Amino acid sequence: MIVFCHLLNDNSGSPVVLKSVIEALSPVDANLVLLVGSQGQGCLDTAGIPIRRYWYHRSRFRFITLFTYLFSQASLYRALNRADLPADAVIYVNTLLPFGAALWGRRNGRTVIYHVHEVSITPGLMRRFLTRIVEKCAQHAFYVSEDQRKRLPIVDVPSTVLPNPVTPEIAKNGLDTPYSPRRSGVFEVLMLASPRDFKGVPEYLDLARRLIRREDVRFTLVLNAVEHEIDTYLPAASRPANVTIHSRTDTPELFYATADVVVNLSRVDRWVETFGMTIVEGMAFGLPVIAPPVGGPVEIVTDGREGYLVDSRDEFSLEERLLSLIDDRANAMSMSKAARRRAQDFSMDRFADTLRLRIYHS
Repeated sequence: MIVFCHLLNDNSGSPVVLKSVIEALSPVDANLVLLVGSQGQGCLDTAGIPIRRYWYHRSRFRFITLFTYLFSQASLYRALNRADLPADAVIYVNTLLPFGAALWGRRNGRTVIYHVHEVSITPGLMRRFLTRIVEKCAQHAFYVSEDQRKRLPIVDVPSTVLPNPVTPEIAKNGLDTPYSPRRSGVFEVLMLASPRDFKGVPEYLDLARRLIRREDVRFTLVLNAVEHEIDTYLPAASRPANVTIHSRTDTPELFYATADVVVNLSRVDRWVETFGMTIVEGMAFGLPVIAPPVGGPVEIVTDGREGYLVDSRDEFSLEERLLSLIDDRANAMSMSKAARRRAQDFSMDRFADTLRLRIYHS
């Protein structure tokens, strides 16, 4: 039996990957259960296994969120106590945050496996506390990239690099969607991100402003938030006229299917991308990419082949690289073909084989 433990269910990277883990293991293990925090709706609602909820609530005030987070871990611990799990149950902790599950597993003699998605955890005291829990409780850890493993080493815990997969649905849709610049009538620059400055949203809007006179270029921003959260973060008056903003989506493939390039502009001094899920998904559709020159994206993209690695703080280089795709069709087509080929290295089959080998045969 495997008990998956996760904190916030939405459509961001870590729950999407957890759903892929569940789908990879379901064909070979019928005894899977998911424990997830009570707040949030997202992709895990359709994971296809029994779901049990424990109390969790986020607040827009950081101090209150910290208090409710700690309380949620006590709630998770109690939920595991009441679950009457067999002695051979594996506790699969997704992200560093559900530490209550790791503590329960250690105290009750269960195998604890961590799937680590983050690096940039603040404050530092919280990061040290959470990594210490992993060191004391885990028997194995999965990382999403080699860079992440180097940046956040877990002492004396065996580990495996397990790159995130492209879901079969997105992979198939990507293969069925031919790439051609300006297929929607304009050159569309797509970014999917959380509504946070460190994810590069201000840089994206500034880039749009610098190209506002280009009537053949449009910017599409998909934010992982609901409408009122977006309105609070980006009031209408602050939005350039050439930017269309969409709220949280369950179907990112609809945006990849019309875009001409996908960008990730996370600030390298404030947020290191451990992988870059939207990068790989976009590449499955043959989209050239622009991504940060540090972290997981460096292991996905070769600069000048599938796209460009650019520090989003370098406004001149960012605009220059984008224009080289907008105004050079041959360059865009060449990078599109390379991106589609590279995306095949992140298939669900490869992901499932590595995952099953480590969990069932270690």
